[in-house]
Amino acid sequence: MNKDSLQTRVQEEVLTFINSRKSLQLATSGKNGEPYASYSPFAIGDDCLYVLLSEMAVHATNLQENSVASVLIIQDEDDAKELFARKRINYSITAELLSYDNENWTLGINTLAERHGDRINKLSQLSDFKLFKLTPTGGRYVKGFGKAYTLAGEGLTGSEVQHMTGGHTKRDAA
Repeated sequence: MNKDSLQTRVQEEVLTFINSRKSLQLATSGKNGEPYASYSPFAIGDDCLYVLLSEMAVHATNLQENSVASVLIIQDEDDAKELFARKRINYSITAELLSYDNENWTLGINTLAERHGDRINKLSQLSDFKLFKLTPTGGRYVKGFGKAYTLAGEGLTGSEVQHMTGGHTKRDAA
């Protein structure tokens, strides 16, 4: 398989996988660098991810203080053939807080509402809920042992896909 067809196939798989999930794991850090892991429902739009988070939640405060974070979208363990090799994608992201009076707010809320229903419209009317646009700056797609790919560049599928090689090796006997 040539490099261009591999890249196209992996990019299509990434989008199909992301579309099959409804929530993501979010790793943020606070002012003092304290890590915090959480989750949020998400939507896909404009080659990014949108999340609507309450300011009462630690992850929303953290993203306002530090826009660099990590996202994990992972296969349900009950659906995985191999627990140690669950299909997943991890992104390094930059978070942008979208203001309520911005046209991107409307785009993000509409995108979330299409995916998650009217609850989004109700939550978006509450002043403590903030809309974040999460733009991937790079990522890694893993679909099993020996099937891992680096996604270089911005966006959900990256501008370049590279198959990761040279991973696991057996230990020397003692």
